[in-house]
This record gives sequence, structure tokens and C-alpha cells, in this order.
Amino acid sequence: MSKVVFIGAGPGDPELITLKGKKWLEKADIVIYAGSLLNPEILKYCKAGAKLYDSAKMSLPEVLKVMIEGVKTGKLVARVHDGDPSFYGAIQEQMDELEKEKIEYFRIPGVSCLQGGAASLNRELTLPNISQTIIITRPEGRTPVPEAESISKLAKHQATMVIFLGIPHLARVVEELKKGGYLSDTPVSVVYKATWPEQKIVLGTLNDIVDKVKATGITETALIYVGRVLNPGRYDLSKLYDPSFTTGFRKGCSHVP
Repeated sequence: MSKVVFIGAGPGDPELITLKGKKWLEKADIVIYAGSLLNPEILKYCKAGAKLYDSAKMSLPEVLKVMIEGVKTGKLVARVHDGDPSFYGAIQEQMDELEKEKIEYFRIPGVSCLQGGAASLNRELTLPNISQTIIITRPEGRTPVPEAESISKLAKHQATMVIFLGIPHLARVVEELKKGGYLSDTPVSVVYKATWPEQKIVLGTLNDIVDKVKATGITETALIYVGRVLNPGRYDLSKLYDPSFTTGFRKGCSHVP
């Protein structure tokens, strides 16, 4: 059991951790968790006596030191991230260092805040004849973004966009979206702390979303959803459930009442 397990703990609601994630968290001797983002209720799944470290107060070398020393003394180490750390989780640098040390690790995926927010909005992000693509991105801040991936260039696709880490730069994000071709009346939804008890949802358009968000006092920990799927009006129904559509599991009816 001396290994590291990376656990995606879900968007906030402690019941949205996976069964597998909960099982391994309950076994862990050492738990390193992203305290600035993780709902502390998740830590109630830790066993009595587990040693807890808040990585919000630690540097990468400090995190790695706890992992490596823990494994070398025969401990199971759980590295717990919010959502699913495949998105902006800064886990590759951790895994690379563990490989250099020849330390065994594995990952348990989690429910992303992207999915948690979509559920809170009661919206499907891909609708026939509206958008079949979701672009996941972030604006440039202290972390650079490749020029080819600027929000204005991605906006030219007119697909559904989900923007992480963008609330502190919301006014600039809106201008970039407009510059890329989204119309001013394009629907925008901002979801703060999706699935947490304190969740807030702000609905608007590119015309008014900056003022609406400012009025709520939201300054971080929120996702920006952009696109016609948020308020589509009419859209084509799925072919999968069309009575006249034949699939590998059923034959379509040629005469539908």
C-alpha cells in the first residue's frame, strides 16, 4: 500500500466524490488536499489518525517531500484535488517527479466543476444544430496562454465555451469574446462554487454579465459558460431517440403517427 493515489474529489458536494475515490481516501495514511478549493466536508471520509496537509500553504517541493517520505516509510498517500485535476490541476509536474523517484502512483478521476456547473444550470452543453463542440479554456493571467489559443481566436468557432479562472478578468474576457465574433446578446452564465451550499448562479448576456457579476461580489471560484446552448430557443431533437431512426438496438418506424 506504499504508493500515491491522486483523487479527483468532485466539484464541491461531498456526495459527488466517486465511490472509488472515497474508498481510497478512507484508506489513506497521509492526505494532501487542495485546501483553497476543496470542500472541507470531503475530509470527513479520512480515517481517524490520518495525517492531513493543506497544499494551499505548501510549495511543490514541500508537497513532494511529504509524498516521497510517506511512501518510503510504507504509507499510502492520497493527493486530493477538487473537481477533476485533468483541467488546470498542476498534477503532471507531481507525477513526473514521482516517476523520477520510481514511486508508484495512480489516478482516480473526479466529476469536474464543468459538469457540476452544467448540472446546476440544467443545461446540455451540446445541442443538435446549435453546438456540438465544447471549448475549455482560460484567459491569460500570470500563467501565459499560447497566442493561437487566445479567447478571441477560439471564439471564432462560435461553439459552447467554458472558461476557467476567468472571473478576475471578466471584462477583458467579454471583450475578447465579442472581438472573436460572439454577438452582444450571446447568453452567458456564471456559476460560483458549483454544487456547494453557497452556490450562486448569474445569468445574462455579453452585454450585461460584467455588471451583474460585479453586483454579486463574486471575484473568484466561478466558471463562465458562453453560447447559444444556454438559451437555444428551438433546436433539433436527437436522432438517437427519433422513432424513425434505426440504430444497432432498434429498427426505426417508417410511418410515425
